[in-house]
Parts: sequence; C-alpha cells; structure tokens
Amino acid sequence: MKPVNVRWAMFVLAMLVSGCASVDTPVSMQGPLVIAEQGYFHAGGRLVQSANGQIMTGQMFVQYQIPQDRRHPYPVVMIHGGGQTGTNFLSTPDGRQGWAEYFLRAGYAVYVVDQAGRARSGFFTEAYGKTRRPNTEAMSNRFTAFAQSREWPQAHLHTQWPGTGRVGDATYERFFASQVEDIADLDLIETLNRDAGAALLERIGPAILLTHSQSGPLGWLIANERPKLVKGIVAVEPSGPPFAEVAFIGAPNWFKDGAPNRFHGITRQPLAFSPAVTSPRDLQVVQQAAPDAPDLVRCRLQAEPARQLVHLAGIPTLIVVSESSYHAPYDHCTARFLTQAGVANDFVRLPQVGIRGNGHMMMLERNNLEVAAFLDGWLRRRVR
Repeated sequence: MKPVNVRWAMFVLAMLVSGCASVDTPVSMQGPLVIAEQGYFHAGGRLVQSANGQIMTGQMFVQYQIPQDRRHPYPVVMIHGGGQTGTNFLSTPDGRQGWAEYFLRAGYAVYVVDQAGRARSGFFTEAYGKTRRPNTEAMSNRFTAFAQSREWPQAHLHTQWPGTGRVGDATYERFFASQVEDIADLDLIETLNRDAGAALLERIGPAILLTHSQSGPLGWLIANERPKLVKGIVAVEPSGPPFAEVAFIGAPNWFKDGAPNRFHGITRQPLAFSPAVTSPRDLQVVQQAAPDAPDLVRCRLQAEPARQLVHLAGIPTLIVVSESSYHAPYDHCTARFLTQAGVANDFVRLPQVGIRGNGHMMMLERNNLEVAAFLDGWLRRRVR
C-alpha cells in the first residue's frame, strides 16, 4: 500500500473543517503535461502619435496554454503585482513548478499576462512617464528576508522562502533578476490595465481573475467594466487597505497612517457605486476607534449608509492573506469594505487552513503548490 502523505492529509482536513475546500484529491505534478493549444497575443492598445511617428500604447502581452485534459469551463487569468512580470506564475527562483503549471494540470486553461507598460508589453517613456525601480535591500526587507527586520508584528513568522533571501544567495539573486522597472503613476497603471484587461476578456470570454498585490485593484476594475465576463476573483493579498496606505514603523506602535490615495476605497479609478459617486468626496470615510486585534491596523470604511458596488456584487470572491506578510495586518479591511459595499467574499488567512509561514510572494515559496491547491479547491466549490 502506498504510504499516506500525513502533511497533505492534515492540510485537506483543515480545509474541509473550515468549509473552504472541496474533496478533490491533490493534483499530480508528475508525468507529461499535454498542451492542446498555446501561444500569445496582445490585448487592447491604441495608436498614438509620438515625436518619431505612430506608436502603440496600452497593449497587454498575454501568454496562454490550454491543456488537452481541460476540465473547467473558465480559464484562469493570472495578473502579477508591482515590479513583477508574468514570470511569477511560470516557475520559482529555485526551479520548481509554478502556479501556472499547477492550474494547467488541474484542468484549467491559463492566461498569464505582463501588465501594460511593462516587460513584454513594451514601454515608451514618452507615453508612460517616470518609472520606479526595485533595489536589493527593499526587495529583501519586504518580500524575502523580513523575519529579522520585524517592521510589522507578523514578520517574524516567515519561514517559507527557499534560501536566505539576501544578496549572495543564488535563489534570491535569481528572484531579483526578475524584478523590473514599472510605471510610477499608479493611476495610469490602473487605467491602462483596466482597459487592456477588459479587451482580454472580450477576446477569450468568461474567465476567473487571479490577482496579486498591486494588481488587486485591477481585478476590481476589470470586473467593474465587464461583470458578466468575470466568473470569479481570487485576490491574493490585494493592494490595500482601503482609502490610504499604511507605513510600518516597528514596535511598539507598528503602524502609521499614510496619505489618502485610493479615493474609491479599493481603487484609484472610479467604480460603479449605488448611489452613484460623482466625486471622491461622495464617499464619507470613518476609521475604527480601535483595531480588531493589537497586531492589526484600524480599518477605514464607509460611513453608513454605505454605497453599494453594484457591478461586483454576485461575483464569487476570495481574499487570501498569508501568515507573515506585510498584508497580514490589513487585508481584512479590504474584505470588510467589500462586505459593507454589498460584495460577499470569503476572507481566508492561510494558517486557518493549515498553511503556515508564508510571506507576500507565496507563489514562489517552498509550499507554493499547497497554496495553489487551496485556491483550486475554493474555485471548484464556489465557481460554477
């Protein structure tokens, strides 16, 4: 008899007890993966005049694969976060299988994008303006080796990065090699990718959006533009919290409120509210007097009665946050904002389903396929 994988059994049991998983067996990552169709295209974009003649801006590079054994009607569109590209989902820095392959083996068609104005989508300084660029120290302190810095209360719980997470470690340097400059104007990022994402769905039809970090608002915006074409949203640590950023200042106070910048709550660009929002000032904001727990931020929400997000309501939505990420103190605020605005959602902290030690880049960490299996289980149960 084949021995039981005890860790996997405990993981599945935890998901079942929490009500967040199906009874599907784990996907086998062994053996040939048969692809029926693959290729690439560019979604969206428009021709504009430049000093050197006509150029195209706003197009989004899309790489896709469709498995021969396709068992799900809706493809998964994977949208990376800030400073990243679609490589986040293709593999890991230490050479293991990534989320794209997991979902292909699970029977989904998979579309992996490079955001407009970045990587294979192309960049024109004249059109897109200033950039922001990563550096090794910032990436280590935020993504890979933050357990020692302890800038936020949960940071010391990080155990899943495959290596030291610092310069001099081969895995870290392969990860850092994938970091790219991107557009500094976050309003422009939202506008370009909202439009390109809508064009992508018009081309491929109904789909599931899987977003991460900076692309979280893109998921809300694309669904707002094409609600009938979005069959589910998996928001992995989406940018937040609502209305304003949070700065991390370490113990004992931990958090400092930043300046307001998401004037539509979870996005910079407009969303369809009822009653309609004609000015950002229409959304009256209140902040909790005290946080839900000492290691959490005080959420900003709408003053009651809250305006409703009419286009997002009814779309199955999952918000996932890891145990030790800088998102752990505040992603619950995004879930609460959506609930208050009439958008039912499942908010899951990964330790609740037996997945511990992860940071923000969970799709690259040692247990990345366990996280993928949880997301797959949720989709099987909630998206029809």
